[in-house]
Amino acid sequence: MDFEPWWLIFVPVLFGLGWVAARFDFRQMLSETRNLPDSYFKGLNFLLNEQPDRAIDAFIEVAKLDPETTELHFALGSLFRRRGEIERAIRVHQSLLSREDLPHEQRENAQLELARDFLKAGMFDRAEKGFEAVLPSRHALDALRALIRIHESEHDWPRAIEAVQQLHARVQEPVPQLAHYYCEQARVFLEVRPALVDDADQALDAAENAARQSGGSPASVARIHMLRADWAACRGDLEGQRASLAQVLAEAPEYAGLVAEKLLDCHITLGRAEEGLGILLLQYKEHPTLDLFNVVFRALRAQQGPARAWAFAREVLRAQPSLLGLDRLLEVELAQGEAATSEGLVPGADLGLLRSLIHKHSQRLDRYACSHCGFEARRFYWQCPGCNIWETYRPRRLEELQ
Repeated sequence: MDFEPWWLIFVPVLFGLGWVAARFDFRQMLSETRNLPDSYFKGLNFLLNEQPDRAIDAFIEVAKLDPETTELHFALGSLFRRRGEIERAIRVHQSLLSREDLPHEQRENAQLELARDFLKAGMFDRAEKGFEAVLPSRHALDALRALIRIHESEHDWPRAIEAVQQLHARVQEPVPQLAHYYCEQARVFLEVRPALVDDADQALDAAENAARQSGGSPASVARIHMLRADWAACRGDLEGQRASLAQVLAEAPEYAGLVAEKLLDCHITLGRAEEGLGILLLQYKEHPTLDLFNVVFRALRAQQGPARAWAFAREVLRAQPSLLGLDRLLEVELAQGEAATSEGLVPGADLGLLRSLIHKHSQRLDRYACSHCGFEARRFYWQCPGCNIWETYRPRRLEELQ
């Protein structure tokens, strides 16, 4: 290939064109920078100095001077929502949606942010409509996750399950609480609509399937077996109820204290009280809890007498001293109305006075606690009433966790 001298002309020409283009872009950038209001730079400076309140005031001034700054409007709306100024966040996003010249993608973003504002404000009906409006858009996954939370908060379990199924159709994302949604549905059938006992069985089948797919946490396994026991009881199947409760001891032993009393009652009704007590004693040796201890002590006292029950209690309290455990024992003795001195339990002691002193200090320990937010409650919850997170309660009292 021959070299032509006139090709050298293109080199300086190309260089000159590049220099002109660079100068044009640079000048345009300087021009745009000069056109920005001073409040914009003041706002950035306040943000860098960790003064969000003054930064927001500065950015509001920019938004007033230049309504075309959509990104700044989105930033302001998010800041207002995080600060809890929901009304101002709603106004910002509604003003964006009212603009006819707003691009389609920006309109979808504004609709999503407005739905989040309504959700934060607890306006579930308006938030639900907002998230449903963006389902056909690229924000479908975020909208479905939000709809799941809304339906869960409203205890609308069928719609929560439907939203999870829609999410699974789009992406293989685990939703561990799905098993609890089916359990809640089964609980409603058993407690509120006993005529739909067969529907409860189907819901529990679905719960088992969901638990299996998510790995089957001990909490979900225990709850399903407990509801199976309730389902068997509704049908008058006492042996089926006993078998389901026994499954809790085998597959989720940490939750034995929650079912111990019902399991013992089943054995007593079936004429196998001694067998039931033996199972609980063995369970306590392997997995001791205060709730299980209380049931075993009462059963020992009823079946084998106070002396045997207190011998068991002394052995346990020496190994694991517990104010709450002693408080429960004294409560049983006082309820029986018998003199403890006749059994050599606490010679010369006033059990009523002793129990009142202990009870005063043990009350604060007689609670379950959420491991996420610390919310304390006297009863056990599968979903924390404080933070609404599932499976954050351990089936142990506060004293056992300390």
